[in-house]
Amino acid sequence: MKHLIVSAFLVLGTSLSGTTATQAQNTPAKQLFGAHDDASSQRARSHGSYAKGCLAGGEQLAETGPTWQAMRLSRNRNWAHPRTVDFVQRLSREARRIGWNGLYIGDMSQPRGGPMLSGHRSHQIGLDIDVWMRPAMNLNLSRNRRENISSISMRRAGGAFVNDNWTPEHHAIMRAAAQDPEVARIFVFPGAKVQMCNDETGDRAWLRKIRPWYGHHYHFHVRLRCQRGSRNCEDQAPPPAGDGCADAQRWVNDILDPPPPQPRDPNAPAPQPRRELTLTDLPRQCAGVLEAR
Repeated sequence: MKHLIVSAFLVLGTSLSGTTATQAQNTPAKQLFGAHDDASSQRARSHGSYAKGCLAGGEQLAETGPTWQAMRLSRNRNWAHPRTVDFVQRLSREARRIGWNGLYIGDMSQPRGGPMLSGHRSHQIGLDIDVWMRPAMNLNLSRNRRENISSISMRRAGGAFVNDNWTPEHHAIMRAAAQDPEVARIFVFPGAKVQMCNDETGDRAWLRKIRPWYGHHYHFHVRLRCQRGSRNCEDQAPPPAGDGCADAQRWVNDILDPPPPQPRDPNAPAPQPRRELTLTDLPRQCAGVLEAR
């Protein structure tokens, strides 16, 4: 039934015409991608950008493995490019070596990627992973427990500093992730980046990939590079040169002493709410991803 609902908005191949084109243009893409509960039977490919794309041939991360558990299973967001699944397994093994039993994995992507019914703007092409900050010491959580347990916050003073939940293991796990050649960026709250800058006594090159961003104190967000074979995948621009520590400190300074708001130009048009993405906003290959068995 879900496939038939999606097919009602598509035309054979990738063309759109007549009333179908009108319906596709007006239907939020998140409804079309959210209607699928399995991946397309295609070669694994990421199409488009992290916040405007889709995923062909996605692979599901097993709900439980020897060194990980996928959380919030009701969301069905434990899908990704196969290389992303490999990375999660690899990092979770490293987490065990560092001192945890493994990792709790939050949202990755929907089965066919695309815009999500709720939450993230990114996570659309199978290359984003949310890793919980809560140490994964118990890897026998039931499905019900995984729906109700929460991660734990690491921030203090609005994100300017880490709190007492922060440990050297958090630092070490993020360092291991950043040193993986598949990783392009890791997003975390500013105080954590500054703490890692202050604590790191060895090689600092990996700190360049750690980028301060809003929120991200219950989890850190790992973003992988576009994978070989995904010709239509759009990489994000590389982080600026250097370790990025001074930039993170500026974020912290602005949290502690916010700059005055910029006066609004009375002649400027009022900001408009962000428009929902439709299928026609996405790469043309995404129509085929939705239609494929």
